[in-house]
Amino acid sequence: MTTPATADWALPQPGGPDPGSDGIWRRIVAWWAEFSLQTKLLAVATLVVSLVMTGITFLALNGIQRDAVMNDTRYARDLGLLLAGNVTELVAQEQDRELANVAEKFWRSSRSVRYIFFADPDGVVYLGIPISGAAAGGDGDLRLNRRLELPDELRRRPQNPLVRQHLTPQGRVTDVFVPLIRNGRYYGVLGLGVNPNETALASAALTREVTVAVFISIWVLVILGAVFNALTITRPVKELLRGVRSISLGNFQARIDLPVGGELGELLTGFNAMASQLEAYDEANIEELTAAQVKQQSLIATMADGAILLDEQGRIVLANPTARRLFRWEGRKLEGQELVAELPDLLAIELQAPLDLLLISGADSEDLRCSVGEPSRTLRIVMQAVRDASGESLKGIAVTVQDLTREVELNAAQSRFISNVSHELRTPLFNIKSYVETLHDLGDQLSPEEHKEFLGVANDETDRLTRLVNDVLDLSRLESGRAVQFEAMNLLPAMEQTLRAYRLNADDKHVKLELDAPEDLPEVLGNWDLLLQVLDNLVGNALKFSRSGGTLALRAYPWPDTCPVGSPNDEQAGPSCALSSPLPRLRVEVADTGCGISAADQERIFDRFFRVENAVHTEVGTGLGLSIVRGILEKHGTKVSMASEPEVGTTFWFDLPLGQADVDELKLQAERRSTAEQLA
Repeated sequence: MTTPATADWALPQPGGPDPGSDGIWRRIVAWWAEFSLQTKLLAVATLVVSLVMTGITFLALNGIQRDAVMNDTRYARDLGLLLAGNVTELVAQEQDRELANVAEKFWRSSRSVRYIFFADPDGVVYLGIPISGAAAGGDGDLRLNRRLELPDELRRRPQNPLVRQHLTPQGRVTDVFVPLIRNGRYYGVLGLGVNPNETALASAALTREVTVAVFISIWVLVILGAVFNALTITRPVKELLRGVRSISLGNFQARIDLPVGGELGELLTGFNAMASQLEAYDEANIEELTAAQVKQQSLIATMADGAILLDEQGRIVLANPTARRLFRWEGRKLEGQELVAELPDLLAIELQAPLDLLLISGADSEDLRCSVGEPSRTLRIVMQAVRDASGESLKGIAVTVQDLTREVELNAAQSRFISNVSHELRTPLFNIKSYVETLHDLGDQLSPEEHKEFLGVANDETDRLTRLVNDVLDLSRLESGRAVQFEAMNLLPAMEQTLRAYRLNADDKHVKLELDAPEDLPEVLGNWDLLLQVLDNLVGNALKFSRSGGTLALRAYPWPDTCPVGSPNDEQAGPSCALSSPLPRLRVEVADTGCGISAADQERIFDRFFRVENAVHTEVGTGLGLSIVRGILEKHGTKVSMASEPEVGTTFWFDLPLGQADVDELKLQAERRSTAEQLA
């Protein structure tokens, strides 16, 4: 057989032995080139099989050794748990002599136990077998004065025993540390030393010998098989090599037709099938790539954040609808345009330096925040460089734009709330301190009227603090998601109680309070305390905004209204009532003739921390009252609405389910309403 030419990979590579030395490397190359392809394949196969079988044998022996160690570990742990179960009560009762007797009997009854010792919770060893200590007389002759450094693992998990092994001059010993716990109290630790199981070791040695014998047998068989296969696969391998080269050159019509059976025949058949599939794929890949590009563009277009793709020169390749909306690019052709040229001037100046870092300096990502437009919107712009597989060549830049306006507004609202609460807390605390300090320092010099006046001011300021704290706690409870218990109740007593509570304040402001509700008001399904708080907040708010001489009305009536069924007329086929409803509810209204609320404030009146300030409403609040009202009514599966006209008055209303309504359905409506508002 003709000896093939020396392969390129067999020649000395740069950095190898010096080619001018005419040494050992050239001789090895010449010697290797003299062998045929079959011999080379046989040598490589033998080397690979030897390495594989050696690895398998190593794993098998390692597994056998691990199993032997695990068996010793289980045996030692079981002995420790058995002894601990018998002596824990003796340790707890401090019966040292009985403890020593039990431990000695256990040690003598088992050849595997090398030593036993007991340590107190501080780690001091007070009993050891076969080694112990003797003190001066009395019951203390069983106690040792040696201190044991317990393993950290045992202290971190006192409920579980710790098992480990170590080598001694007499061989390997398994140490078992078992915490002694009775009725939840920790009395120390039991230490146990166990010798290896000689039977298990002998069995493991026999298994190792059998494994080695099996390995040698398989190794010999594999070598014989490799020699046989090397004599039969030369031609098919060469044909397969030619076919692979044709495929690599783009000739997907290459096929191999040889009468070969077995696995090699299946390989050739698989190669032909692969070539057929590649040929079919080559015809369809353009269409698939186009479809993939469409999917990618659809994904980018549906992103909630703005997305802009730039090429390696900073020109726009793609901008999704969100980015077009944020930068007012609707209807404009952006492809091929420079990004900084399409942005507002101030934003372009801010973005120019980070963009140059990505395009020129080789940075990987940049992140900045900026304000755009009027009204101002806060945007977060993240630019990420897209590079090739080597990470050296820049292919483009992915720009993500997030609208943080809502987040910034919420943070600002929260800051305002904290500022308001701090001010509200500081002012009454200062007033209380001032008046109480005056009473303390000048108590004998003040008249009884002044005493009473100062105490009244301190009491009023205390009530003010209480209202503030209660508002914050109420809002926190509503947002915690705790379940609310509903029951059928009559709302009329709650309405009467609310008006009685504000009667004196209304008289001071010369505001007339009216209750408009029938005596036979139907029962509603709700929570008494929460609905009473809703009425209290709405009536209190209405009274704050009411002018002197005005009227504040609290009304309740079934909704939708019912009407008598009349006889049909010429235009109707039968009796009907346009106002009838299968699910009637109870509507509650709180109306005042105060200063009203502007249209701009009406849009935010139910937001947390928002307050309406005007000449009539001079009492400072936290802006939580209406937020609490909205949260309570959402728990009842309904919402609060309002209508207001400046200088005319304001009306708040809400609908409550009647007493025969389904509680589960009511909770489901509340969950749906909450979810819908979160998504909005």
